[in-house]
Amino acid sequence: MEERSRRKEEHLEAVRRLPDGPRSPGWEDIQLLPCCLPELAWDEVDLSAGLGGHELASPFLINAITGGSPQGLELNATLGRLARELGMAMAVGSQTAALRDSALEESFRVARRENPEGVILANLSAGATLEEARRAVAMLNADILQLHLNAAQELAMPEGERDFRGWSEHIRGIASGLAVPLAVKEVGFGMAAEEAVRLAGLGVRVVDVGGAGGTNFVAVEAARRGAPAGDSLLNWGLPAAVSLLEVLDAVGEQVEVVASGGIRDGVAAGKALAAGACAVGVAGPLVRALARGGAQEARRYLVGLMEELRTVMVLTGSRSLWDLRQRPFLVLGDTAEALRRRGVDLDRYARRGSI
Repeated sequence: MEERSRRKEEHLEAVRRLPDGPRSPGWEDIQLLPCCLPELAWDEVDLSAGLGGHELASPFLINAITGGSPQGLELNATLGRLARELGMAMAVGSQTAALRDSALEESFRVARRENPEGVILANLSAGATLEEARRAVAMLNADILQLHLNAAQELAMPEGERDFRGWSEHIRGIASGLAVPLAVKEVGFGMAAEEAVRLAGLGVRVVDVGGAGGTNFVAVEAARRGAPAGDSLLNWGLPAAVSLLEVLDAVGEQVEVVASGGIRDGVAAGKALAAGACAVGVAGPLVRALARGGAQEARRYLVGLMEELRTVMVLTGSRSLWDLRQRPFLVLGDTAEALRRRGVDLDRYARRGSI
């Protein structure tokens, strides 16, 4: 097996075995205000959302997991089917291996074959060229290209990249030369407002904050090489809730913002969507659901997310995601402290819709 394919298999195995964290994503610090007079039926709640100019039946994004290996082919087929059935968008894992070895293309193309009309995100590193970006999009007839920012992961890999120069210019060139919208995501260590502003200025249409508190790739890389999990960088990053709120504050009027990082249930998803996220990404818990019980367990998990979100929307009196984004919420604890120090006005969230 080629080295990059072997690495993908090892990543999957590590994600199956490792819990999220160790940092909290901070969703517990966001408190939605209940509506005790919802005047709303559970089955009239509308979960429809938008991403990159495309309409979705559900605001959940099956975020980049894998591809480029035998396991990747099987998983992407399953995930493609689930995305089609549930009206979710889906991102494949990094396609770099398939750009170098055409024999691996099928492990990515299968997602489109299983979901011919759905919203599919192609995926490459931010170091990719415009030509590589076009090939990755063409491979899947993708609707959006997702570039991942994974400097911390690369530095945690003995064989990883050590030179991150030129990423901004690559992103600018791809954003201006690609026929589909460009999304940029962090892979689990969070995005600060300063970089979100830079990305918006480079022409990026969607940013995914990928905050700390979900899958931790420092821990994943330690597990791959059999090293102790006490790496000094295990706590590196910006918690997902902090990252989401400061990025929304900085660029929420200019780009679409996806929330990911430690979103394990529909309540956390509801908090992220109330804050203003256009969609919420899930990956690690889905990998573990697949490991526990295959496609059936994965489907049960995803349906459970949607049902919990629908319940949250009834309990806040929100018929649609637009309504949910008008509802007040409180930001407390460490998340509030961090955001205040970053200059984010939290009172405006608490006073939404005040009479």
